[in-house]
Amino acid sequence: MPVRRSYEAEFRQLFDAQFASLYRYLDRLSGEPELAADLAQEAFVRLYQRGSLPDDPRAWLAAVASNLLRDERRRTARRHRILAVHPEGAPSGAAPLAPDEAYDAATDRARVRAALDALPERERRMLLLRHEGYSYREVAHALGIRETSVGVMLARATAAFRAAFGGRESNAAGRDDA
Repeated sequence: MPVRRSYEAEFRQLFDAQFASLYRYLDRLSGEPELAADLAQEAFVRLYQRGSLPDDPRAWLAAVASNLLRDERRRTARRHRILAVHPEGAPSGAAPLAPDEAYDAATDRARVRAALDALPERERRMLLLRHEGYSYREVAHALGIRETSVGVMLARATAAFRAAFGGRESNAAGRDDA
């Protein structure tokens, strides 16, 4: 099936503008940078194969990528059950920091990850999408909820994150780079 040149140009422009954001969303959602890169790439491959851009491409990509992550987690859980293997901790970052800074950064990341993991999937996805700059409309489309509900649900998700994080107020809703 030949792809129109105008579609290729639109696709390339969207890829250049959105790949990094989609990757960061998936990385924060999964805690696995390599998996996040693979899934972001797969979401764009599926969009390209679709042959046309949806009405809201960012929301479409986020929804597809989230579904791919869910499916991958199911496959991994199934493999672990079959092999009776228990996964070890999440991969650590390789940023060259002083030992005390590296410890603090790793501790903060672990606390953020634990707080995110304590949230229901929809709240976790909502916070991460919003942190990546998705509009309320895009969040609503990606999660299959009404746009008018996003503000209230986001406020509740933020409060739940803060409670799970331990009530820490400074940038606790994931607005920093942790």
